[in-house]
Amino acid sequence: MIALVSMNGHQFYLNPDLIYRIEETPDTVVILTDGKTLIVKQSAEEIVDRIIEYRRKVFRELPKDERK
Repeated sequence: MIALVSMNGHQFYLNPDLIYRIEETPDTVVILTDGKTLIVKQSAEEIVDRIIEYRRKVFRELPKDERK
């Protein structure tokens, strides 16, 4: 999950697998796979960086393949 802040200042966590698209209009709009939209304070670039860091963390914590 990645932490984001809504325009009213509330922090929430979002599963990045639910993100369909991110737009800057100039507010950052996150469009989810179900069509819902979220307006957040982070820039699109910040969100992408958080997704990359989240994925690195997830893959780093995968158990090692003991068959090798």
